[in-house]
Amino acid sequence: MGLVASVNVGAARPMLAATGTSGIDKRPVPGPVHIAIPADGASGLAGDTVCDARHHGGTDKAVYAYAREDLDLFEPDLGPLHAGVFGENLTTRGLEVTGAELGERWRVGGVLLQVTAPRIPCRTFAAWLERDGWVRTFTAAGRPGAYLRVLEPGPVHAGDPVAVERRPGHGVTVGDAFRALLTEPARLAGLLAAGDDLLPEIREKVLRRAS
Repeated sequence: MGLVASVNVGAARPMLAATGTSGIDKRPVPGPVHIAIPADGASGLAGDTVCDARHHGGTDKAVYAYAREDLDLFEPDLGPLHAGVFGENLTTRGLEVTGAELGERWRVGGVLLQVTAPRIPCRTFAAWLERDGWVRTFTAAGRPGAYLRVLEPGPVHAGDPVAVERRPGHGVTVGDAFRALLTEPARLAGLLAAGDDLLPEIREKVLRRAS
């Protein structure tokens, strides 16, 4: 069982991004934060902002989780990293986020979440960190964190336990999907083993590249 080290939300701010603004600058907030099933292109967290609705937010990417342990791996290169700096809504401890299976269900405080997909790095991420080559660096590390959908809304706050309520058993993890999509195309066909737990947009990519 892991726990929520921090709950983080962000407001829109000017950024070198396709939309001209970004909500990637997430900051820890005190007290409980309500998490709900969002409208298309919106965040699942109250008080959080999504600017790039094409790649973030909505039902399948309502919440983004990243492990504190993985943030720590980047500190020798980037320096001290506060919770939320990678744009994550939930910074976790004691939970293997990248090793979670697609479709895995987490009970987090009063909320039930389901793992849907890895985060794919973009130029906005690199611009925010002001690091040349950051997309390559992040991709090579293979620690993308996970997007989640909201199955049961409710409040979440720092210190809440994170319990894995269901693991599908197909063995296809967030990390597997990330590597197959970005660095190891030979693994793409293996993602189909996730069945209905594979997002349609990922399934389409797999089938398109296999054709």
